[in-house]
Amino acid sequence: MPDFAIDETLDITDVVCPVTFVKVKIALEELDSGQTLSVRMNDGEPAQNVPRSVKDEGHRILKLIDNHDGTYDLIVQKSGD
Repeated sequence: MPDFAIDETLDITDVVCPVTFVKVKIALEELDSGQTLSVRMNDGEPAQNVPRSVKDEGHRILKLIDNHDGTYDLIVQKSGD
């Protein structure tokens, strides 16, 4: 069992870069500081770029989970504004 609660989930498996990060950024803006977002994304460019961009924005990456089906779940905690 994870040691964090998921406040919101977002599936961006049907979106291509750079829109993937834009959708994640908008979802994070709607959360309060400290809340957690789970993002389902495809392997490849999204799995490489979205975590890096989220971290560059100052948010905390809690976990990146390989679902072994060509997708990943990225667990992000929103930073304090």
